Amino acid sequence: MNGVGNPIEKLLADYPLMILDGALATELERHGCNLDDPLWSARVLLEQPEMIYKVHLAYYRAGADCSITSSYQATVDGFLKRGLSEQEALALIGKTVELARRARDDFWQEWQQQAAGMAAMAAMGAMEEASEAAGASAGLDEGQGIDAARASRPRPLVAASVGPYGAYLADGSEYVGHYGVTDEALEQFHRPRLAALIAAGADVLAMETIPSLQEARVLARLLQEWPDAYAWMSFSLRDAQSISEGTPLAECAAELEGYPQIAAIGLNCAPAAITGEAVKTLRASTSKPIIVYPNSGEVYDAQTKTWHSGEHEACGGIVELDAQAWYEAGARIIGGCCRTSPEHIEAIARRWRG
Repeated sequence: MNGVGNPIEKLLADYPLMILDGALATELERHGCNLDDPLWSARVLLEQPEMIYKVHLAYYRAGADCSITSSYQATVDGFLKRGLSEQEALALIGKTVELARRARDDFWQEWQQQAAGMAAMAAMGAMEEASEAAGASAGLDEGQGIDAARASRPRPLVAASVGPYGAYLADGSEYVGHYGVTDEALEQFHRPRLAALIAAGADVLAMETIPSLQEARVLARLLQEWPDAYAWMSFSLRDAQSISEGTPLAECAAELEGYPQIAAIGLNCAPAAITGEAVKTLRASTSKPIIVYPNSGEVYDAQTKTWHSGEHEACGGIVELDAQAWYEAGARIIGGCCRTSPEHIEAIARRWRG
């Protein structure tokens, strides 16, 4: 970690909303990457790491204040099964942070240069032309413009993804929980990855798609081994009132209230249609900032590893209606999960900053 205190608290002290990125895997697939693998997006880390860099860069250009690394399914155990050594596995886990940091730093340098040019044009009475010249784009092509509305925003963050034990199992268990393993087994699984991600210099950890209170407790306790590190904790949901294993969401929020290193609490990869009610439940149960980054509403089939239309499918609503409603309900960190794109994040950013 960078040792500068709670980065989420600092950003939210100056800005009403922190905007996250959207789906990484969806974008990788859209650009031709094959994720049909137990390692999922971590396969691309092995074979085409520059594609991950480009997706991160696209999200920063779209207006994201924070990009989440490709380490969701990058684990020591998973890479060992692939024939890598433990040292090689830890190096790859650290590389997920390096790719996101490089994209962030390249974007920031690019933006600073454009901002300087805009300022010079404004001084010559040409602000209208400057704004048009800096119009944002969420594409992946080199040299595309950056949203002029970012002018007052801080340097973006890098969040290192810490996926659940169920993601390593690659059988959909992150939407079920009930692993049947001990706390000690979960600690041994998560500790080396946490160490590698923190050492690589992530600004914050994204403990995400957590389906069980047991795993949340283990992760929150483990984080205390690095007193200068901070994380958010986002759960997968069964419905608006309970996480995937069935534990009440309010109980999970109350349990984590006593862990100051957990900088925010919320949900991810739940349908947008139930997110608003979940935010209300959380707001009544925690004093921590609330984070939401739902999926498109489609349903994931763990057997075929494909997405299908579901009763809650409403990806457009994330942009047009729901983000505003979630903010009014109490969410202060908003983005997208599976099946969302830079276009969705750009629309949220423009709505809030335009």
